[in-house]
Amino acid sequence: MASTQTRWSQAEAADPADFRGRLLAALASSITEVGYRDTTVADIVRRAKTSRRTFYAHFASREECLIALIHDFNTRMIARIAAAVDGAAPWETQVRQAIHAWIAYSEEERALTLCWIRETAALGDSVRHLKRDTTESFAAMIQTLCDTAEWRAVSGGKTVSRQMAIILVGGLTELTATTVESGRPLTDIAEAAAQAAIVLLRTLPD
Repeated sequence: MASTQTRWSQAEAADPADFRGRLLAALASSITEVGYRDTTVADIVRRAKTSRRTFYAHFASREECLIALIHDFNTRMIARIAAAVDGAAPWETQVRQAIHAWIAYSEEERALTLCWIRETAALGDSVRHLKRDTTESFAAMIQTLCDTAEWRAVSGGKTVSRQMAIILVGGLTELTATTVESGRPLTDIAEAAAQAAIVLLRTLPD
């Protein structure tokens, strides 16, 4: 499996002149190796093989660079999950496909996943909007995935509310974070997460 730096470098910095991408790849690499708290702007610049001047031309601070990285990280995750779900499959299969895609991506990027869930929450007002926007994006994805003919046929026309989608997102992110923190593989939670989502979606209010 490719390293975090290799994956992010290929996706974000295919063009050597794409300094923003190189900086994001460097931050991702540093988070994976030493964690966000021990990463400095100097570390990011060194890994990106560029200068502080270039860094500050793109980001006002280390926190702003992190916000950009986590935004891109979650955009990729949402795209990965949406691509994994077959809208024509039985709805329980679709739930499992979505959960397994979440698990697979989070397992590939354990350090970034934990940074997103734990570190950004501890940064306070400077990234509060990131947590809110990320939650809303995942909730909207769930609502979209459940807005299919297959789903409507089995739910009696019920729709997944924003509140219900947020409950699903919150439970899954916390389960993911505690599993990473325990050092266990995320595949350990796949079945429990899928079953919980299925039960919750079966009991949608009228």
